[in-house]
Amino acid sequence: MYEVGMVRTQGEAAKQASLELGILNTRVKNDILESMAEGLLAEEKTILEANAVDMEEGRKGGLRDSLLDRLLLTHDRLAQMAEGIRQVAGLQDPVGRILSGSTLANGLTITKVSVPLGVIGIIYEARPNVTADAIALCVKSGNAVILKGGREALHSNKAVSDVLIAYGEKAGLPKGAVQFVNVPDRAAVDELIHLEGLVDVVIPRGGAGLIKNVVHNASVPVIETGAGVCHT
Repeated sequence: MYEVGMVRTQGEAAKQASLELGILNTRVKNDILESMAEGLLAEEKTILEANAVDMEEGRKGGLRDSLLDRLLLTHDRLAQMAEGIRQVAGLQDPVGRILSGSTLANGLTITKVSVPLGVIGIIYEARPNVTADAIALCVKSGNAVILKGGREALHSNKAVSDVLIAYGEKAGLPKGAVQFVNVPDRAAVDELIHLEGLVDVVIPRGGAGLIKNVVHNASVPVIETGAGVCHT
C-alpha cells in the first residue's frame, strides 16, 4: 500500500548511496555485476515462482497474449538476462573518461570528464528483463537507481530486484544504491518525478501515454524516449 513520503525516503537513501557508488573503481563494479548475474541463476526458483503469480493474475485480468509473452520469465530468459549483465560488465567504464580538453593562452588547462549523474529514476511497464538491464547499466555508470515498474509485473520485478540487490551487496554494492518501488499506485510515480534535489533525472520507458505523463508533469529533468517502433 502506498504511503505519502515512502518514495522520498527511498530517494534519500539512494542519494546517500550514490556518493559512494559514484567513486567505486571498475573492478569493484564489475565484481558486483558478476555477482548479480550469478544470483539470477542461483535464485531461479524464487524468481520463476513470483513470475507465475504475475502470469496468473495477468491471465485473469485479460492481458493480451503479446503482453503475457513480454511478462513471461523462463530458465532461458533468466540466462539471457544474466548474460546481459555480464555484457554490461565487459563494457568500457564510462566514468572518468576524458571527453575533450584544451589549454588556454594563459596556460590554464580545461578538461571535460564524464561523471555519474547521481540518482536515476526509471519508470517502465510489464517487462521484468528491464529491471535487470536498468540496474546493470546504472551500476556500471556509477549511478544509484529507483525503479518503478508496471503493476502487471510487480511480483516478478520485486523478486528480480531483491535478488540483484542481495547479491550485489555481497560484492560491495552500497546499501540503498538500488531501490524498487514496491507498490502499483500512480501516486508513487507522481512522487518520484517531483523529488527535486534527490533524483537527478527520470527516464520513462514504455507506451506513449506513460512517456507523455512523465514529460508533462515531472519537475525533475526527464530523458524522453521514443514510443512504439522507433528503432529505425
